[in-house]
Amino acid sequence: MNSAGREALLALLDGYAWEGESALRDRFREFVANEPRCFENDCWAGHITGSAWVLSRDSSETLLLLHTKLGKWLQPGGHSDGNSDTCAVAMREAWEETGVKVELASPQIFDLDVHEIPARGSDPEHLHFDVRFALWADRDQLPRASDESQAVRWTPLAEVAKYTKEESVLRMVRKTPRLAYGLGHASPANRTA
Repeated sequence: MNSAGREALLALLDGYAWEGESALRDRFREFVANEPRCFENDCWAGHITGSAWVLSRDSSETLLLLHTKLGKWLQPGGHSDGNSDTCAVAMREAWEETGVKVELASPQIFDLDVHEIPARGSDPEHLHFDVRFALWADRDQLPRASDESQAVRWTPLAEVAKYTKEESVLRMVRKTPRLAYGLGHASPANRTA
């Protein structure tokens, strides 16, 4: 059941060291270590998803989309569909949901989030264990909406709070200036004890 992919994700999680987020990292580690089907969409204990925090090259803007099903402005992201390479999932979702070509800012995980997904159709309520990567994109690219979004827009980081109150999105805004310090991992002030 994709033990190599789970081991690779566990190694990435071991490198995740944002201040104050060790309990969240440990929750992810426990889930991945104990759930052989964690990359499968029909694993109703929860499943791994991949998201993209797409930034302009100067890190002044990010791509947000108005999610059709949830009715919220969020970052691009989606299901692993069995793919254990969460970074590849995030990059695929960025392209599919925005039409913007992206590049990886760092191979390290930028953010983690666990959130409940309400029951829909035959799918029961379940958890998304969302692994997020920071990506670069050229600002001159025009994003386009997909069947999963009503709108997509470049949004100045200073204005993100006008579009969403989602704490996980606002947390990524706060983390963005730390990209220059290796996603928070190289700056002693951001290390966990």
